Amino acid sequence: MKKLLLITILLTGSLFAQVKGNIEVPYIPYKIKMGKGFSTVQANCLTCHSFGYVLNMGKQPKAFWEEKIHKMVHSFKAHIKKKDQVIIANYLFKYYGNGKLK
Repeated sequence: MKKLLLITILLTGSLFAQVKGNIEVPYIPYKIKMGKGFSTVQANCLTCHSFGYVLNMGKQPKAFWEEKIHKMVHSFKAHIKKKDQVIIANYLFKYYGNGKLK
């Protein structure tokens, strides 16, 4: 019973936490490479996550980028047209790829 009471207190305690003053979220300017296909990336990818997501992946082979797009479409249900998936993969590989197909 004591464990249950302790867990309840710990879980509900954060509901009453207060922060004095304003909270500022830092702006991080990502260096985005503009080029053919960026508008498709912007329309399909950047509506859900920042470009930092791409940059954090590092330089990757084309198969990696294709798999990421496949995951976004099939696992996360992103509505990306098949032709746009090809454009996005080509853009990511050209500007953020490592030159290898696999």
